[in-house]
Amino acid sequence: MSHYYENDPELAHDEHEFSFTLAGHPLRFTADNGVFSKHTVDFGSRVLIETVVEQTLPAGPILDVGCGYGPIGLALAKQYPERQVVMSDVNERALGLAKRNAEANQIANVTIVESSVYDAIDGQFGVIVTNPPIRAGKAIVSAILEGALAHLQPGGQLYAVLQKKQGASSALKLMQATFGQAEKVKMAHGYYILRATKPTA
Repeated sequence: MSHYYENDPELAHDEHEFSFTLAGHPLRFTADNGVFSKHTVDFGSRVLIETVVEQTLPAGPILDVGCGYGPIGLALAKQYPERQVVMSDVNERALGLAKRNAEANQIANVTIVESSVYDAIDGQFGVIVTNPPIRAGKAIVSAILEGALAHLQPGGQLYAVLQKKQGASSALKLMQATFGQAEKVKMAHGYYILRATKPTA
């Protein structure tokens, strides 16, 4: 049994193409077996994208942790063409699809890297976004949320989407403990968009 948060190059391919409009931008995606939400952009990712583009974001590059085949990172790269967007995942098949999807949508301001949480991430970012892999377990999700602090510029922001029934409340408490404050920015159909800001001093 293969999971989207693991690497399984032996998994049979079953590619699927679809179009989806994100943040007002019509995009085309190719997805496959072994990646999260292969038939459409999942609701949590859509709410996360919509919420982020409604905000006044801190300056600086953007990091999408657990990018999958790319809907969040590519939508933000399309929305903010002047910013560099780094997209990371542990799943090689997802990363290959993300690269193809970036090319298919003529999005050049992205860098796509293989990384388990922040292992291969360099530098600091103005914004980190994540739809964390809940099925990978609480330890991985916690590592993504806690580890964001060290990878944000002072004043930088972490945005995360989690379902209420899958630990959004405990994630909010963890972010509050890590950053000194965090808040629910939006709630929609059981999904919470959580935001924490790194202190400037």
